[in-house]
Amino acid sequence: MAKVLIIGTGGREQALAWKLTQSDQVDKVYVAPGNGGSRGPIENVPIGFLEVSELLKFAQDNKIDLTVVGQEAASEAGVVDAFHEAGLIIFGPTKAAIKIESSKALSKDLMAAEHIPTATYKTFTDVSDALAYAKSRPLPVVVKADGLAEGKGVTVCFTTEDIDAALDKTMVKKTFGTAGTTVVIEDFLKGQEVSVHAFCDGKQSVLFPASQDHKQINDGDKGPNTGGMGVIAPVPWVTQKHLEYVKSNIIQPALKGLEKQNAAFTGCLYPGLMIDSDKVNVVEFNGRFGDPEAEVYMRLLGGDLYEIFNACAEGNLDQNSVSWKPGFAVSVVLASPGYPGSYPKGLPITGIEDAEAQDDIVVFHAGTAIKDGQPVTNGGRVLNVTATGLTLDEALAKAYKAIEKIHFQGMHYRKDIGRRVGVV
Repeated sequence: MAKVLIIGTGGREQALAWKLTQSDQVDKVYVAPGNGGSRGPIENVPIGFLEVSELLKFAQDNKIDLTVVGQEAASEAGVVDAFHEAGLIIFGPTKAAIKIESSKALSKDLMAAEHIPTATYKTFTDVSDALAYAKSRPLPVVVKADGLAEGKGVTVCFTTEDIDAALDKTMVKKTFGTAGTTVVIEDFLKGQEVSVHAFCDGKQSVLFPASQDHKQINDGDKGPNTGGMGVIAPVPWVTQKHLEYVKSNIIQPALKGLEKQNAAFTGCLYPGLMIDSDKVNVVEFNGRFGDPEAEVYMRLLGGDLYEIFNACAEGNLDQNSVSWKPGFAVSVVLASPGYPGSYPKGLPITGIEDAEAQDDIVVFHAGTAIKDGQPVTNGGRVLNVTATGLTLDEALAKAYKAIEKIHFQGMHYRKDIGRRVGVV
């Protein structure tokens, strides 16, 4: 029986661990560092996801059969490269391959080289040049921090004042640290934003159903961006034709382009897409499972995740090894008061077990810890309440009914997940 190590701390990692424990081949799942949701065959390991040498030593000492990178920063830190050098099996992109996410500028250049459809853009390291270019483009324009910013480094600017504020925040005040040393200014894409994930083994890919996150903190897509407040999958209006286009014109060219750079991509590749009728453009690439997208995908995945991860890591992914259950899955994020700004920690959480007693409900912990035997808040996004149903309405109704059982001080969440109008 296999032992698996997952690197990361959020709801995504809990969802992956939950699914891996369902494999007949898996006996134990460790999560480093994990959160308050680990229990039963899932055990936390007090090692940070950037502590490469300590993670490697743990895997060697405990004879880990497979390691899975959840947190993209771990790939950026070189954990996959270190495991490869030690001859260990690991699912996730190398430091060179994760550049498709960790550098917006390099990612856009890759798209240009491989003729992958995306918005017109330019890259800047000088704030004056960036301001001049941004103000020369039709409004709205998009300002993106080049580096990793936990999904918060993108600003859509509707006025010149917005441009001033975004570039001041990113390049002058360095709100996102060194991630904002370089910025990408790009034209605004019209349509609806969706995500399509893909298992990749370096050359081949298998696509997931489309999903749709809700990034803004408030109902009606209002307020600042977050790491994601809720997801639905599949997206009813995304067609098989859309997905075929994504595979042949986006995913496979990206894999080919990375291979040319001696950066073959193994892991989960997911482009954020803007779809306007039959037009599909890439907003950005990510080199890992989305969060909270992973939470809904793990509710729908029908294949053995342990086998799939191993096949990707070893370069022999089989299209037929991946299957999807019928129906829909949704996730609604319960957030701390103040999120996405500063927020308190240590607030007691009640009602999780009562919520999970409802039909087809699984609650994945994200920003939690255990104090005196009770779950408490320990992050901005605290819990992911997931539900499945034969219809989208059924899944949503189950999720929101379950949420009524859960409480912590200042808890807030969007009440309109999956309710966007004006589908393409």
